[in-house]
Amino acid sequence: MRPQDRERIQVEVVTRVVDRYVAEARRAPDGHLETLINDTLYHERRRLERENRKKKSTQAQLAFYQGIQRRLRHASPRDLRALLDELATAFVAEVVGNFNERVYQLSTRLIPSGLSVLLTAASPGRLLDPETYRGDVSDHVQLQGEVEHARGLLDRGTLIVVPTHLSNLDSVIMGYAAYLVGLPPLLYGAGLNLFTNPVISYFMRNLGAYRVDRKKSATLYKDVLKEYATCSLEMGYHNLFFPGGTRSRSGGVELKLKKGLLGTSAAAFVNNLRAGRPKPNLYVVPCTLSYKLVLEAETLIGDYLTEVGKSRYIIEDDEFSKPRRILNFLSNVVSLDAKIVVRFSEPLDIFGNRVDREGRSLDPHGRPVDPTSYVLSGGEPIHDEKRDAEYTNEVADEVVRAFLRDNVVMSTHLVAQALFGMLRRGNPELDLYRILATGGQTPSFSMHELYLETDRLIATLKTLPGGPRLAEELLTGDAQDVVGDALKHFAIYHTHAAAVRRGDRVFPEDRNLLLYYGNRLNGYDLGRRRSA
Repeated sequence: MRPQDRERIQVEVVTRVVDRYVAEARRAPDGHLETLINDTLYHERRRLERENRKKKSTQAQLAFYQGIQRRLRHASPRDLRALLDELATAFVAEVVGNFNERVYQLSTRLIPSGLSVLLTAASPGRLLDPETYRGDVSDHVQLQGEVEHARGLLDRGTLIVVPTHLSNLDSVIMGYAAYLVGLPPLLYGAGLNLFTNPVISYFMRNLGAYRVDRKKSATLYKDVLKEYATCSLEMGYHNLFFPGGTRSRSGGVELKLKKGLLGTSAAAFVNNLRAGRPKPNLYVVPCTLSYKLVLEAETLIGDYLTEVGKSRYIIEDDEFSKPRRILNFLSNVVSLDAKIVVRFSEPLDIFGNRVDREGRSLDPHGRPVDPTSYVLSGGEPIHDEKRDAEYTNEVADEVVRAFLRDNVVMSTHLVAQALFGMLRRGNPELDLYRILATGGQTPSFSMHELYLETDRLIATLKTLPGGPRLAEELLTGDAQDVVGDALKHFAIYHTHAAAVRRGDRVFPEDRNLLLYYGNRLNGYDLGRRRSA
């Protein structure tokens, strides 16, 4: 957020949110606003109970909420509005981001070197090698897809870029990718945990990131957050939302999206029309990020399995003693000699229609349609919560289809899928969690078997009409090349390689990682196609 807009957006957000609640209170039974304020205080107290009480920031927040509570007891209707205003003001002051042009220019010079270190360092020793810092980041970040199409829409409306999300590196990668393809800086929401590192926090605070505290569960806070995104879109700030909400724990492409922020697009569009803004349209640009290796893969798949396996997995985990480790910074940055593909999909309007290069919405038959007609009632653009929720569902479905279509499958994904499939077929009596814990009856497979399965999977993927896309090594190499490339990458980064070759046999070593990388092929119904 540019400095000249910071105060303006805070005032606008608070005014809109409070006015909306006050209007609701007029139609609701007595006590509506008191209930809302008490609900906010309750959720905030619960959150602060889990914080360090000795921290000055915690003490200050407790004192603030205690003051609100005291005044609430004898509050008049005017006082209630003032209390609500204070709470909303405090929330939006915490959320609002900043954009500093000088920091942006500095970051565009620093990020290439920083990413080169992250992506090329084959060992800690290489961090001391000056050559490491001279790498061309464009060798490692490949930009694909509808780049020109997206860039051409900048003159016709506001972009909402919605990428898949695998790693905390994604924000950095997407910011730099936007710079490389000629998009302006993108506003995006970042979890409060990402602001704990003072260096990263400095750049994020000054490059437009706004803070999202996922521990805050009060309805008022969530409404402030959504209104902030809505206002920023109306002010012409191009936004980046991660519609999966958080990093994919399973490693798979997100098939179910969080629609809160995505749903702000309809409200912003209606407000743009009402205000008579010259470029009211908003365009949704799905985007997929594909990594051969993911920095946080071991932690993420551990979290995923603990969550979905519930007590059953935890018991297996206790029995076979598979402790999870927390990745520290150095272990994250070394040993990645991998490509990252950023692929921009065909832009959509906020109703899920395709958009041509002139910014016109197209129906399924390719005929232009007027997006304004979607929000009119009696000839006027109006807000309709239920209607807009349906529109958000439709655009979310199209985003998921774009994710599946433009997901770029790499050697590590494919070989992991092949090997984990072989494990499952070799142990039909075992469920997923027993296979993960024990590996079943077959500790290894012949390389010949793996080559055949790799060939079969590549052939199957090439026949699928709705994606995914195949990375270059899958299009140009034979099965031996693909397997060799995957095993090389598995060996250079993770604490335990997902799979290793010994002689003419391959051994699944870290089955959790095999599941994680293989999950990138979920959503394509490969199991049914194999048995067909």
